[in-house]
Amino acid sequence: MTNPDPLQVPSLTLRWFSRPDSPAAPVVVTGAFDVLHVGHVRFLSDVRRRRPDLPLVVGVEDDARVRGWKGPSRPVNPDDERAEVLSALSCVDGVFVISGPGDVTSWDAYADLLRPLGIAALAFTDGDPHTEAKRRGADALGAEAWEMPMTRGRSTSAALSRLSGSP
Repeated sequence: MTNPDPLQVPSLTLRWFSRPDSPAAPVVVTGAFDVLHVGHVRFLSDVRRRRPDLPLVVGVEDDARVRGWKGPSRPVNPDDERAEVLSALSCVDGVFVISGPGDVTSWDAYADLLRPLGIAALAFTDGDPHTEAKRRGADALGAEAWEMPMTRGRSTSAALSRLSGSP
């Protein structure tokens, strides 16, 4: 067996759950969105208000990727159900599921994934651990990078911790 080319980046794939009706360049958000909470809703609503004329499209990381990042007990909800809940929000115009190796988180891999969408902007929360990568990816795509406020104290991990009684 030959060794794979070390410069080759394993690709990410995109599977549409619901496509936006508008052909306009979308604003894209990506994440796990496991156990949807008010912080998610406020973030997505804020993104929508910033450019209501553009479709808001959400990329949901698949189960294997979330499990690799957050541990064997996550995600709580399967990717298709997370996508369905997001699709039901009035501020969201389309949802896709992102699949691929969990260790693929580079800006160039996401840029390759999102390039066919011709995105107008990539939105993320302040404090996102991948902020610099998302800025570089947006720049590579000729898109705006929007760092949006995060609702402090509202995260899936914090909610699960409260449910389990952990500090």
